Amino acid sequence: MPDDAIDPDEEARRRAGLALANGDPTGWFEPLYAAAEAGEAVLPWYRGEPSPELAAWVAGRPGNGRRALVVGCGMADDAELLAAAGYETSAFDVSPSAIKAVLNRFPDTVVSYRTADLLTPPAEFHYAFDLVVEIMTVQSMPKDVHDPAIASVSGFVAPGGTLVVGAVAEESIDLDTWEGPPWPLSKAEVESFARDGVTVTSLDRVRDDSRWWAEFSR
Repeated sequence: MPDDAIDPDEEARRRAGLALANGDPTGWFEPLYAAAEAGEAVLPWYRGEPSPELAAWVAGRPGNGRRALVVGCGMADDAELLAAAGYETSAFDVSPSAIKAVLNRFPDTVVSYRTADLLTPPAEFHYAFDLVVEIMTVQSMPKDVHDPAIASVSGFVAPGGTLVVGAVAEESIDLDTWEGPPWPLSKAEVESFARDGVTVTSLDRVRDDSRWWAEFSR
């Protein structure tokens, strides 16, 4: 069992530091998910339920078979929510152990799960999805890779499609004392999802202004 004295956020930062020292901005996820599966660590972001903002957004927006993609699906509560709402849902995570845990957790799932890296995404994802959901994945990587990660996310949106983005607001934290991960997104970074034909539909601060919730369309 994980040591209750170990702070999950501090442990995530320790693992991220090791990966970054090796020049691998996403390399800390697999060891952390593998340790969590073995009962030796805790996922600091896991809540066991979908994003409340996404749940509210999806309510009244049935999928009707439209294709959806969840970026960095983690333990897959958001992906399963979309599937239940009638979206033909795909989801990916960089960690094979995360995908294994998801398939154990949802053995009868209709979601198509796979291992993939946001920084080098599958070519078939390009312009392929009617709905793309990016919640707190870009911010899990350091600032110097935010722009290519954001470009990848925007590139998944099909013509006529929608992108929703949720992230901790950089403006709500003290940057002088903050140590990532996560590396929250500034307003300018959230706005920068609008590229290559993608435009901003709405941009709001939620949860007492601590987070961004944004919608885009192509």
